[in-house]
Amino acid sequence: MSNGGFPRNEIERSGYTLVFQDDFEFDDLNHAKWLPYYLPQWSSRESSKAKYRIENSLLILQITEDQLPWCQEFNGDVKVSNLQTGVYSGPVGSQYGQHKFSSNCLVREEQAVERLFTPQYGYFEIRVKGIRSPYNVCAFWMIGFEDQPYKSAEICPFELKGWNVSSDRCTIGFGIHPFGDPEIHDEFLEKEFRFDPTQFHLYAVDWTEQGVEFYIDNELIYTSDQSPRYPMQLMLNIYEIPSPDNASVVTKVYPSEFIIDYVRCYQKNG
Repeated sequence: MSNGGFPRNEIERSGYTLVFQDDFEFDDLNHAKWLPYYLPQWSSRESSKAKYRIENSLLILQITEDQLPWCQEFNGDVKVSNLQTGVYSGPVGSQYGQHKFSSNCLVREEQAVERLFTPQYGYFEIRVKGIRSPYNVCAFWMIGFEDQPYKSAEICPFELKGWNVSSDRCTIGFGIHPFGDPEIHDEFLEKEFRFDPTQFHLYAVDWTEQGVEFYIDNELIYTSDQSPRYPMQLMLNIYEIPSPDNASVVTKVYPSEFIIDYVRCYQKNG
């Protein structure tokens, strides 16, 4: 089933073994694969709980009108619905935790260590429909598990700012961020492509010891010779960003929805 847009790839990938797959075939989320919270150590599981539904073998991450900001103390009025495949934090009041996005962050809810899926190297692919909206960002990214602070870089196969979408073109973000990793330099790009990202497309990276290759619809778009050298977890989300300048007079429409057909991860044979 293609669901329109760019077709699915076959599950089998030559030279690789499938080690993680979610086709969202069941009515509820597979909690053995995903934690439905966003960086809960900086807020709480209750405040950062994802809004979503699963319908026709599609995961639909949502921002709803009644949804509250996930972490107003450190991130203002930003709303988010997120799935992630691991979590780690230090004790309450400490600064130790994954993806410390602000120097002000302190742990507000200590998290038990969970490593549902934290691979090191592999081929990672999603098939998704993005959103055209002046308020929303959707993304698929990977972050270091960060049980040690330097293990904190990010690999981002796909980021779409909804205000960068027109009828026949869009700007897609992808690349690598160092955060606290001294061996990585910032290498994040935003590039214009001539396609409609609100239809299904494939976004992927091949992460090896030698570097990271970035793909859209099976075509190589960029190669980096940087490679974080520690396990990373998956992050899949939609944000609502409050009142960007270019959206001040646009009425918000709810729910905002980011639609995911599948997530697949492979390890290279040998």
